[in-house]
Amino acid sequence: MEQKTKLLLAEDDENLGLLLKEYLVAKGFETDLYPDGEAAYKGFMKEHYDICILDIMMPKKDGFSLAKDIRIVNADIPIIFLTAKNLKDDVIEGFKMGADDYITKPFSMEELIFRVEAILRRTAQESQSSSQPVFTLGKYTFDTRKQILTDNEKTVKLTTKESDLLKLLCQNANKVLERNYALKSIWIDDNYFNARSMDVYITKLRKHLKDEPSVEIINVHGKGYKLIL
Repeated sequence: MEQKTKLLLAEDDENLGLLLKEYLVAKGFETDLYPDGEAAYKGFMKEHYDICILDIMMPKKDGFSLAKDIRIVNADIPIIFLTAKNLKDDVIEGFKMGADDYITKPFSMEELIFRVEAILRRTAQESQSSSQPVFTLGKYTFDTRKQILTDNEKTVKLTTKESDLLKLLCQNANKVLERNYALKSIWIDDNYFNARSMDVYITKLRKHLKDEPSVEIINVHGKGYKLIL
């Protein structure tokens, strides 16, 4: 029997918490609801969870403090923040804490499920590709651990951001790599300046790969980039 995905839900609004838990359970997620940050942390230390959904404003321990403590124990578990304020500072702070996504109240239940499922797909891809540290791009070999791109004639040492971006493209080869996801994953914040910076790195990667006609990084208008292999 397939094991259900287990969620930690920390929400101090009792009515909303119970509503969210009921909906998540109905959608097939095993869900534990905690009314404050301290209770959630104690629960996290006792149980194994696949993803955490944390309200930012909570008594005893706020969502940011809880996320910091969780990240010390498990650096990779996906975290979604729930925030009542659509403040840029909150969003940036959330991504600095290592958040995978955030959602602003009020939100639809369908949107939350969409975000949860999208993150679980990404983490499954990352987990799968982490056991594959080397990618083949036509005549090139890309070693993600050494951050080098090689062919028969030369070796190029990539910068960390070049390597991180190329790795994301490889993990999503022949599929659209969403622009905002790449920005949040590598630059933390998807602001204008970081977006321009990413464009520069895409141009650099194209130059590195230009001698292999079977490999191409294309722009997908309004969405992101696609690595064609």
